[in-house]
Amino acid sequence: MTAGPRNLITDVAGLRVGNAEDERLRSGVTVILAEQPFCAAVDIRGGAPGTRDVAVLEPENLVAAINGICLSGGSAFGNDAVGGVQSFLRGQGQGFEIAPGAPRVPVVCGAILFDLNNGGDKDWGEEPPYRRLGRAAAERAGKDFALGNVGAGMGAASGRLKGGLGSASWRMADGSTVGALVAVNSVGSAVMPESDVFWAWPFEQQGEFGGRRPGADFPAVLAELPSDMKLGARAGANTTIAVVATDAAVDQLELKRIAIMAADGFARALRPVHTPFDGDLVFAMSTGSVARTGRDAVSIMRIGQAAADCLARAIARGVYEAQSLGRLTSYQDRFRK
Repeated sequence: MTAGPRNLITDVAGLRVGNAEDERLRSGVTVILAEQPFCAAVDIRGGAPGTRDVAVLEPENLVAAINGICLSGGSAFGNDAVGGVQSFLRGQGQGFEIAPGAPRVPVVCGAILFDLNNGGDKDWGEEPPYRRLGRAAAERAGKDFALGNVGAGMGAASGRLKGGLGSASWRMADGSTVGALVAVNSVGSAVMPESDVFWAWPFEQQGEFGGRRPGADFPAVLAELPSDMKLGARAGANTTIAVVATDAAVDQLELKRIAIMAADGFARALRPVHTPFDGDLVFAMSTGSVARTGRDAVSIMRIGQAAADCLARAIARGVYEAQSLGRLTSYQDRFRK
């Protein structure tokens, strides 16, 4: 496998990503859209998740395809961003037809992360800004987008480093593509102890996050919690939220297994992970535009494995590309000076 031409989730044909952020607020929103409604599933591993309208993804429920996924800062206030995305999509004539003649209802699933204590100006008055940011992100959606301090990654922190928005992709041997998009805001650390080497280093492609490797004298990994994890860890104050995507034709139940497997990408890139203080969550989605060579469990296993590795790379890229903000020091400033 090789990285796609953009090395972004938008290497999956038909996908677009939009970001909107407010540097004064130190928060933002990331939206992923597709040319057609798409099948999706979700897997939640963290102990403190925050979501909106994810129950629609259960296979026993009515709606078989959704119109968008929204990742937002702002903790529970950020759930308002979904409304802004829905407003934009309704103006585009998209949505689920509940009854003939009734307004179409765009179905957008959302997840949020906590960035309320990062020093930004959160005095927004009676109206939180996230609905506006959600619409702005949807309006800006395209195939190319920046990483680091953008969208939902604007105010994120990973351990004691600045977190950010990351993405990566794989071109599979059968011609399909797998991609990942993530906002990294973790209790755990993305780098190995007393080192500038990312935990995800075995999966790196073409120096995409610095090319650092552990030396022969690198000490054994200890069982203790890392010293550079986030200080003052507390419930609801973190969360790494992600989307993995493929253009392979898979159904909703198969996507659920892919989401479960993809969640292992968190563990390949962060330590510790899935703590009581994180709300770690991964959406899995498919545009279904590439026929599978075989509709068997082995092909799902390959996609799930690729999604996990791709997510690990995206996490490292999100931290690597981030810039220092307020008291949050970036990887580049911490290790490259």
